[in-house]
Amino acid sequence: MVLGDLVDLVAEDFPDMDAAALAVPVRDAAPLDVAGPDAIAFASGKKYAAMLAKTRAGIVIVSSTLADQVPDGSIRLVSSTPHALFVRFLQHMYPAEWWRCAMVPVAGSGSAAELEDQVQLGANVVIGAGAEIGEGTCIGPNTAIGAGVQIGRNCRIGANVTIECALVGNEVRIAHGATVGTEGFGLLDHGRENVRIPQLGRAILQDRVEIGPNSNIDRGALGDTVIGENSKLGALVEIGHNSWIGRNCLLAPTVGLAGGTTLEDGVLMGANAASAGHLTIGAGSVLHARASVTKDWPAGSMLAGAPAQDIKAFWRELAAVRKLAKGK
Repeated sequence: MVLGDLVDLVAEDFPDMDAAALAVPVRDAAPLDVAGPDAIAFASGKKYAAMLAKTRAGIVIVSSTLADQVPDGSIRLVSSTPHALFVRFLQHMYPAEWWRCAMVPVAGSGSAAELEDQVQLGANVVIGAGAEIGEGTCIGPNTAIGAGVQIGRNCRIGANVTIECALVGNEVRIAHGATVGTEGFGLLDHGRENVRIPQLGRAILQDRVEIGPNSNIDRGALGDTVIGENSKLGALVEIGHNSWIGRNCLLAPTVGLAGGTTLEDGVLMGANAASAGHLTIGAGSVLHARASVTKDWPAGSMLAGAPAQDIKAFWRELAAVRKLAKGK
């Protein structure tokens, strides 16, 4: 497409656009920090300002407050609802009829799956076009591997697993019933239209990651969801889109991370702990069971409670409440 095609499709008017700008090709959509000259990106608030200043995106949709900060060489589209306009562009660039579930080959791909030596497949395993599976990997019955998925060597994948839009490293274990690379819970106009945002990224599982039974790893919306080397997830864990989990993290059963959460290396999360989205928990932090994180925390934090707080403050607060309850 060229930019003029997209502008016509969304029926928006941009009076400052000239013919040269409307003829600019659009071949991709990406976050500001990785977008190239042929990609479109968006910036909708102050939190995007630093990335906007450095972006190489050819086209940027921005709010009026950020319009003057678009770098020279990038075409700007000013909108009162930049994220919503960006999603409308995505819906035309990546139409719903192109989406494929794991068991449907990509039309016209012409590429069969590639399996190295000693790959073991259980009954009723389905492998999509262009998938690659490394030597010594074992895949349990009734598992579906999507088109283009890459799985490393000596992996153990259980029964009734679905993997799509994913890159899986070596010696990874994915237990029965887990799903990897599923469409993330990305919506706009919450509680009204609930407009679905196309989820275009991947799920990346680095070497020696373990995913517990019936856990779910969403793929990224634009970038990737990443689980770092040697991290282990228990049963019924939910990892939202664009989350980044560092190396050697341990997440106990029923942990839930909202989209955009970053766990630095060596974070430990107890059962049923959770995070709000778009925050960072520092390296070596420990979250006790049912801790509910709502803001950034530095490395080495010890957290408990909902909302989560420093564990010493949590116990002091609890002791004070108990004294009040006893009339002391």
